[in-house]
Amino acid sequence: MADSQRTFIPAATYDWLLPLYDPFSRLFGSAAAHRQLIEQAELQPGHRVLEIGCGTGSVLALIKSRHPSVDAVGLDPDPKALARTRRKVERLGAGVQLDRGFSDALPYPNQAFDRVFSALMFHHLSGDEKRGTLAEVRRVLKPTGSLHLLDFGAEHDHGGGLTGRLFGKHFRDNSPHTILALMRAAGFAEATETANARLVFARIFYYRASVPRQSSVEPM
Repeated sequence: MADSQRTFIPAATYDWLLPLYDPFSRLFGSAAAHRQLIEQAELQPGHRVLEIGCGTGSVLALIKSRHPSVDAVGLDPDPKALARTRRKVERLGAGVQLDRGFSDALPYPNQAFDRVFSALMFHHLSGDEKRGTLAEVRRVLKPTGSLHLLDFGAEHDHGGGLTGRLFGKHFRDNSPHTILALMRAAGFAEATETANARLVFARIFYYRASVPRQSSVEPM
C-alpha cells in the first residue's frame, strides 16, 4: 500500500486534540522524560540522529538545543504534526530535516544514523508494524549505533491500568518483556530496559538496543 493511502494514529490520537498535545505533555512530565532519554544516548558532536514518530518535535528541539552540532532528522506520517515541528525548530534557529513517512518503511539508506530515538510512539503500532519498525531501525543504524526508545507500558501484556484501557490492545502488548523480545528478534544486541518511572497516569519505560559490532548490513 502506498504511504499516501495508509492510515495512522495522530500524535494526540485525534486531530482536534493536536493543539493541546504539547501543553498536556508538559503537564504530565514528558519534558523530564525526554531529557533522560536524550542523556542515555550519549550524543557526540557530529552524530547523525533520527527520531521516528517525531510528532510535534519536542525531542528534536531538545536535542538541537543541547547538542547544536548534531545532525537531526525527524520522521512522522502526520503532516499537521510536522508543520508544528517545523515552526518549533525554526523558532530555535535550528536546522532539522523533516520527512513524512512511516517507521516501518524508512526512506533512508543503510547505516545512515548513529542514534535513533522513539518517544511515546511505539504503543501506536500493531505487532507487525513494531516488528517492521525495529527491522528498519536496525537497517539504518551504523555498526556503532543504538536505538533509544521510551514508551508507556505495563509490567506484563495484560496490564496497563487506566492507560491500557484507553489505548487498547496495542498498549497492553507493550510490556518490557514484549519490547525486548522484539528488539532481540530484529537482530539488536544488548537490548535492555534502562529505567522506568511513573508519570501522572501511566508508567513509562526506557530501552536501549545496540547494533552487533559484526553487523553485516552494507551501506546502500
